[in-house]
Formats: sequence, C-alpha cells, structure tokens
Amino acid sequence: MDGRMGPGGLPYRPCAGVVLIDDRGLVFAGRRIDRSPDQPPAWQMPQGGIDEGETPREAALRELTEETGIDPSLVEVLDETPDWVFYDLPPEMVGRIWKGRYGGQCQKWLALRFLGQDTDIRIDTAHPEFDQWRWMRAEDVLDSIVPFKRAVYAEVLGAFHPHLA
Repeated sequence: MDGRMGPGGLPYRPCAGVVLIDDRGLVFAGRRIDRSPDQPPAWQMPQGGIDEGETPREAALRELTEETGIDPSLVEVLDETPDWVFYDLPPEMVGRIWKGRYGGQCQKWLALRFLGQDTDIRIDTAHPEFDQWRWMRAEDVLDSIVPFKRAVYAEVLGAFHPHLA
C-alpha cells in the first residue's frame, strides 16, 4: 500500500481477493446475500480484509475458505497482481460500512486454479456471504458486479487474462 487516502480523507482498507478459475477458464462468482429485495442482484468474487500480521496470500486463501468452503489444498496459485488495486466507495456509502473507518479498499488479487469438484464448494459456511454461486465467463462477471467495483474487476481480470476462457 502506498499511504494514499480515500474519500473523506479516510484510509483504504487492506483487502485480498481471489479469481478462482476452473479447468474451462471460467471464474467463480457468488451472489451477495446482503442485497435488499429492491436492489438488483450483485455478484462478486471471494474477497475480504487482511488481518493484522497476515500476508495478502494468506488472507486470500483464508477468505476463499470462509466464503466458499474450499480447502486451500484444492487450489493452485497461478498469478498475483503485481501492485495494489484501489477503489473508492460511492459517497453515499462512505461512513456507513466498515464502521465508517475506510473510504475504499486497496486490494491484492490472486488467480487460483480450482483443482476440486463442484461438490467441494460449500457456500453454506458459518457466516455466509453468498446465496448462490456459478462459473461465469470473465465478461459476465464484469456485467454482474456492482458498478463502483467494475473498474477494479476489469483491471484484475485483464491482468489474469491468459488464464481465462
């Protein structure tokens, strides 16, 4: 991270994300469980905060397990974004999420090859984040993500393009 500040002079939340890729080059996406009925469905790839003392790789593998139930032994690390990727929260969200402590996220992303079977994916975790999941083409993931994350997803999926269908 480079010490940049986000909207409202708030710092960025360190985060790790996973582009989980199956043997066809398709990407795992989960439909967020926390959307209200009047909002369109929002799909995303597994991601979450980096805990104190954790590396981005450790955080990405932990988040993968927490959100999908996939054991880290069922993935192979293919690639990692060389730099941190930043996004700002929309103004109406600043101060409302993450207890108002962050103005956006700085993220490191890993591309992981999924070596397991679909039955190894269990989104009914202790603290579920998704109510559905599917394998999608990268462009379909971009079409399904919330608009304020679209540029980050485009950058990340572009970086990992050689691994995708």
